[in-house]
Amino acid sequence: NNEIHNNIKMKEIEAEIKETLANEDLPSAVGKIRDYFEQQDRVELNIAVTGESGSGKSTIINAFRGLGDEDEGSAPTDVVETTMKPTAYPYTKYPNVKLWDLPGIGTPNFKAEEYLKQVEFQRYDFFIIIASDRFRECHAHLAAEIVKLKKRFYFVRSKIDSNISAEKRKKTFDEQNTLDKIRNDCTRGLKRIGVDSPVVFLISGHYLALYDFNHLQETMEKELPQHKRHFHCRCCSASRYLPSSIVVLSGWRCRVDEEADAIANKRGFI
Repeated sequence: NNEIHNNIKMKEIEAEIKETLANEDLPSAVGKIRDYFEQQDRVELNIAVTGESGSGKSTIINAFRGLGDEDEGSAPTDVVETTMKPTAYPYTKYPNVKLWDLPGIGTPNFKAEEYLKQVEFQRYDFFIIIASDRFRECHAHLAAEIVKLKKRFYFVRSKIDSNISAEKRKKTFDEQNTLDKIRNDCTRGLKRIGVDSPVVFLISGHYLALYDFNHLQETMEKELPQHKRHFHCRCCSASRYLPSSIVVLSGWRCRVDEEADAIANKRGFI
C-alpha cells in the first residue's frame, strides 16, 4: 500500500543521506535532505475523529473544512447515527491530510469491546476524541488505546452551549466557573489513565465563534508538521543523521540528536 511504499522510499533516501555525509559531500547531502522532506510532504496524514454517536463528530469535520452541515460534500449529520463505516473527507487547506469520520462507539452496531477492530483503529496517525457529556469509560477506553499505540490526540468536549443554557437556570450561575468545571472533569479523567498533559478544547457546533473552536483549528494547523513528523519518527529515523543547522521544514526547525551535530561538526559541516 501507499504507506509501505513511502516508508521504503524514505529509507532509501536515509541511506543516501548517510552515504553523502560519510563522504563529506555537503552539497549532495543538502539535496538528499531536501528530497527527504519533499517525500515527507507527499505522505498522507490520516486524522480520525471518534467518540460517541451524536457527539457532533460530523459537524466538527464539516467546520474544519469550512462547510455547513447542509452544504454539498459535507459529512452527513442527523439526530440518529448516520456514520455506519469510517469515511474519509479531504481537509481542504491541506491536500495530503484526510479527516476520517468514524462511527460512534457504544452503538448496537459498534459495541465498545469490538469497536477498535471494526474501525481499524491502528491505521490512523492522529485522533480527535469528541465527547458531548461528562468524561466516561468509553472516552477513557479510546484515549488509553491511543496512548498504547504511541500516537497523539486532542480531546474535544462538544455541545458546550447546551451545558451553559442548562446552568443558566441556577441562581449561582457563573459561566467561567461552569467552563472550568467541564474542562477539569475531562482533564482529570485523562490524567487518571496516564495522559500527562491533556489537551482539552470546549466547543459548540452551533456557535463556532464561541469557546475554543478557533483555538482548536489554529492549534491543529500549527501542529500539523509536528504530527506528520511524529508519524515519520515511528516509521524511520533519518532525522538523526541530519545536522540541525540545515534541517528546516515548513518554517520550523527540526531538533535532531547531538550525535548528528557532532558527526557533522567533525567533518566541518557546521
